[in-house]
Amino acid sequence: MTPETSPSPLTAARQRDVNARRTRVAQALDAMRTEGIAITISSVAARAKVHRSFIHRHLDLRADVYAAADQPSAAATATTTTRQSLEADNLNLRATVRRQTQHISDLEARLSELLGEQAYSRTGLGAPHNHAAHEEQNQALRDEIQELQARLQDQEEELGAAREANRQLMGQLNKPAASGG
Repeated sequence: MTPETSPSPLTAARQRDVNARRTRVAQALDAMRTEGIAITISSVAARAKVHRSFIHRHLDLRADVYAAADQPSAAATATTTTRQSLEADNLNLRATVRRQTQHISDLEARLSELLGEQAYSRTGLGAPHNHAAHEEQNQALRDEIQELQARLQDQEEELGAAREANRQLMGQLNKPAASGG
């Protein structure tokens, strides 16, 4: 038996095929960038006439596609939307909805309070004598709850940071032990 110095013809043919497909993917990606076409793995695979799994199996090609998708194209105009702009819009809309939900809740509480006062005055019953004192106590307790929640959130963030630092330190301590054994 003689040792093989060159790859078998089947291996060489396979390598040429892979190289040709990689070249087609790179060319398709460049063309899509210059044309300003939306870049996704599926669109690049279709343009290069390869299967999506080919791009997923080659991490460098997949990274190139993701990087190209994140960058605005050369033909992009001010009205072109990118994935990043859509994500930013989505975050802004979620924050707006959160603020509006809180505002609606506050308005509902205020409306309920006004309707209650109106019902008391129309029926002639009036508010209980200690109603004002209870309202002050309720407000004080609400303020205390909000303060305690803020403190709890701060402590949770500090705990999370401490846990992450602990993980990193444990990782550093375990590295020499793993490499020495």
